Amino acid sequence: MAAGVRRTLRVTGFVQGVGFRPYAYRLATGLSLGGWVLNDTQGVTIVVEGARQAADRFTRSLPERLPELARIDSCTVLSEEPVGEWAASFTIRGSRPDGASGALVTPDSHVCGDCVAELFDPGGPRHRYPLINCTNCGPRYSIIRAVPYDRPGTTMARFALCARCRAEYEDPADRRFHAQPTACPACGPRVRLLLPDGTEAAGDPVDAAAAMLREGRVLAVKALGGYQLTADAAHRTAVAGLRARKERGGKPFALLARDAEAVARHAVVDADERRLLESPGRPIVLLRARADRALSPQVAPGSATLGFMLPATPLQHLLLDAVAPVLVATSANAPGEPMARTEREALEGLQGLADAFLVHDREVHVRVDDSIARVVHSTVRPRTAFVRRARGFVPDPLPAPFPLPPVLAVGAELKNTVCLADGDSLFPSQHIGDLKSPGNQRFFKDTIGHLRTLFGITPAYVAHDLHPDFHSTRYARACGVEAVAVQHHHAHMASCMADNGLDRPVIGVIFDGTGHGPDGTVWGGEFLVGDYRGFERRGHLARFRLPGGDRAVREPARVAIGLLAQHFGGDPADLPLGLLRPRDPFEVEVLVKMTERGVNAPETSSMGRLFDAFSALLGVCETVGYEGQAAIELEQLIAWDHTPAAPWPLRLRQEQDRLVVDHRPWLEGLLADVGDGGRTAAQVSRTFHESVVHAVVEVCLRLSRDSGIHDVVLSGGVFLNQHLLIRCEQELTGAGLRVHTHSRVPTNDGGISVGQAMVAAARARAPR
Repeated sequence: MAAGVRRTLRVTGFVQGVGFRPYAYRLATGLSLGGWVLNDTQGVTIVVEGARQAADRFTRSLPERLPELARIDSCTVLSEEPVGEWAASFTIRGSRPDGASGALVTPDSHVCGDCVAELFDPGGPRHRYPLINCTNCGPRYSIIRAVPYDRPGTTMARFALCARCRAEYEDPADRRFHAQPTACPACGPRVRLLLPDGTEAAGDPVDAAAAMLREGRVLAVKALGGYQLTADAAHRTAVAGLRARKERGGKPFALLARDAEAVARHAVVDADERRLLESPGRPIVLLRARADRALSPQVAPGSATLGFMLPATPLQHLLLDAVAPVLVATSANAPGEPMARTEREALEGLQGLADAFLVHDREVHVRVDDSIARVVHSTVRPRTAFVRRARGFVPDPLPAPFPLPPVLAVGAELKNTVCLADGDSLFPSQHIGDLKSPGNQRFFKDTIGHLRTLFGITPAYVAHDLHPDFHSTRYARACGVEAVAVQHHHAHMASCMADNGLDRPVIGVIFDGTGHGPDGTVWGGEFLVGDYRGFERRGHLARFRLPGGDRAVREPARVAIGLLAQHFGGDPADLPLGLLRPRDPFEVEVLVKMTERGVNAPETSSMGRLFDAFSALLGVCETVGYEGQAAIELEQLIAWDHTPAAPWPLRLRQEQDRLVVDHRPWLEGLLADVGDGGRTAAQVSRTFHESVVHAVVEVCLRLSRDSGIHDVVLSGGVFLNQHLLIRCEQELTGAGLRVHTHSRVPTNDGGISVGQAMVAAARARAPR
């Protein structure tokens, strides 16, 4: 017999709970190799022993035909002396829990095609079983308590497998081999339909729930990461009632559709958007609404955009099959609180919101809301960009551009996420939300603890926002390790740099609603020059006042009146604007005086608030019912049409070492256009957008000439505006600059924690 070889392969990536060990088993046995494979706290270890040619082929072939959910990030190969396992069979060993945690945890996945077919197979043992899954699909992150990923470390530990499920679980040739959440009606969790008083409804729970939905009722339905409020999207009374119960204002609802064909009956779907819809993460995808859509108008009042997702759970498949091709499926939460996770939270927190509760007893250990994404149709190439990164994508790490010390970043106060960093990886959390409620504060703390447990990271630094009164700041300062304060817009810039793998100086165009500036004012229309360690504020939008402070954020008309008073003085009622005619003259006079005297009227350079003001000036939105509504509705006037237009004049002035973008010429242009010009609100909206684009390009070109820097990053919540993002990218690229935008990290405050982690790591690497 020819001399054999022995090799040990240490594999990291998505290699636990995705069928990787049986895949390695089949590959090794097919090549007549001996050895073994096991899960450990870093990933998977494989030992093969046998003929050199077979071992070489095993190593080459391993990454070529991976299971659907598997991904190899690294594979190190160590050659050793054979020890006689060549003659032995190849085996799958039990997990080895020794050592520090480091194995990647797989995100939750949709239900695969094989399981869907089995779900609707009348002759199968899992026919209509609402919790069917296999190695290639189903819950992962949301049910894991500890690593390595084995059934005892999940919320399925209390469900003992029946003989049939046990045989499948132990058979390497079966697609349920070591599928940790596997179960069947005989041994698994059970679905129940509960009435508001907690009593169980009679009959088949799914059939009874479907009947209630067809009647126009609203149900709280347990999904992968928590509860959703569900209604028939074509039932006008049901959708209007849900909107009223949730006090939703005009904010669009998320929609759940049977398949991509059902989506295409209501929205325009291209090939890239279809791939995103059908990806294993099953995000909500923002799409262009069709004019002839046959849904309740209360689904997305006045919006040219609809958010669709495809079913991620077997229970959703069953409801869509029994009720309608499209359902509303919005996060089930009491106002200001996180999405309900447990049966108790649903029954107590959703009273008055839901008419019944479709529950099951597979516990959700980690709350994970739906992800939201879109395809950005840039001139370079279509790309995916996240608005909210959560279910289906967390806790997938991001690669770091340089080695990182152990860091915890606690994120922003609104749209909070946290991020752990260590070595070559950043681990952003799922969307947590606004940290003003006790429920979200507990969610924030629990998420930090869970991520630390999963990845075995003990932070040496904790990064936080500059604002001293944020809950996240107070938490960071109480952690007992070195705290690193990071300015909000610097964190935005750093997050976009990390998203694009940059580690060199950049020009940062950071537009958002609010961020605490070191000078004590509210920033939000910023041009920064710097890197991870530090920045200089080299330009910004001219400051203006917000009469009433936070109330002006909720009432954009106040911002508009303040701008008019700042630039034109006197009595704004003389101006040709519909905004002013119906308003109480005394109220207008008070707002003017607040602005002139600076009484309860903080200064800001916020581009987000400027968008709000122009929306109000055009009569588009004077009072908001949800965050960003005024700016969103201003963009909706020109949504999905990125045709250029002539801008209003640009006036830049120099203040010390900074360029200041003066908005007075834009106000003068608006007054001329809506007065004697007779232009429509849509035409003026396009001109305003183009004027902002023109300012961005001119400022960036000047800063590039002065600094020699040619990389520009665009970040901040205002760049959720697709027209602004795409037109800035087009014009900056055409001017010879390298433009970098977000894809894997949200451009809004959901990406702040990633930027904070990078800034803290860079300062630890080379203190300023």
